Amino acid sequence: MELLDGNLELKEVHKLQGHTDRVWSLAWNPATTAADVPAVFASCSGDKTVRIWEQSPSTRSWDCKAVLEETHTRTVRSCAWSPSGKLLATASFDATTAIWENVGGDFECVSTLEGHENEVKSVCWNASGSLLATCGRDKTVWIWEVMPGNEFECLQVLQGHTQDVKMVQWHPTMDILFSCSYDNTVKVWWSEDADGDWSCVQTLGESSNGHSSTVWSLSFNAKGDKLVTCSDDLTLKIWEADIIRMQSGDGYASWNHLCTLSGYHDRTVFSVHWSRDGIIASGAADDAVRLFVESKDGLMNGPSYQLLFKKEKAHDMDINSVQWCPGEKRLLASASDDATIKLWELATLP
Repeated sequence: MELLDGNLELKEVHKLQGHTDRVWSLAWNPATTAADVPAVFASCSGDKTVRIWEQSPSTRSWDCKAVLEETHTRTVRSCAWSPSGKLLATASFDATTAIWENVGGDFECVSTLEGHENEVKSVCWNASGSLLATCGRDKTVWIWEVMPGNEFECLQVLQGHTQDVKMVQWHPTMDILFSCSYDNTVKVWWSEDADGDWSCVQTLGESSNGHSSTVWSLSFNAKGDKLVTCSDDLTLKIWEADIIRMQSGDGYASWNHLCTLSGYHDRTVFSVHWSRDGIIASGAADDAVRLFVESKDGLMNGPSYQLLFKKEKAHDMDINSVQWCPGEKRLLASASDDATIKLWELATLP
């Protein structure tokens, strides 16, 4: 479907209740995108729990299949599935990251990662599932190696941010790590050889057309040659890099600012996610969801992006997370301070 031609509707198809405090984050299980596997995602909350939701293939309704509780003693801020979908990592304000394994439908906590001084804000697996990254209020980013038998060994503690680190995100195809912070920057961490030390190879800050306030979230397009960031400065920014050069082993290629999307949200933009077919979703403290796509007409001066759809009052309170389902369908999940999760379908009006 040509995105900009039709009349589009972001239709609320489900509203999921169960959490008793704000829902901070959600993560789709990557293994559930096969046609014959029911869709599953995890959500985490200020109520100290993680919930596992599964869609019934026959009725299409969503059920809470498990509640992971009595492990974290404070807010669970972030959750992430390993690429195989077998392990779930959860990061908490109790300074720990828990690793859960799905054993025949029951989730067991098989490992607890300790080391951060205080709140852990985000957790992310690399593309191969061999590395895990965490970050926190102690201004550090940790890289953990996944060992046999659900053991995790800290490879390195990365220091460089001057404030709370809000999010870590691995590049989708290469072992390059990105972190965004309350210090208004995104830092790029890279190790030149497989066994070498990681170092900060680039800082995307205000002097390089970066954000002027806290950077909350970032996401890559499917190819991995573009990156979108969102901020407390009310903007989204698109960056690009020559990743083919990097993939061919020709050293680090820097990320350059392409364009800034401003004037679309009037409060902090907390979450951004780029779908596999090129749609950027953003969720913000103005309770709204916005969708953007690359516009085809402005190619003379390089790519530009335009608003595809806006949903005012998508939730009753701040939207903390928006995540596209990795499957074929245009399904978007959103999580909010109003303690609910909503599922939206991007559909063409008849």
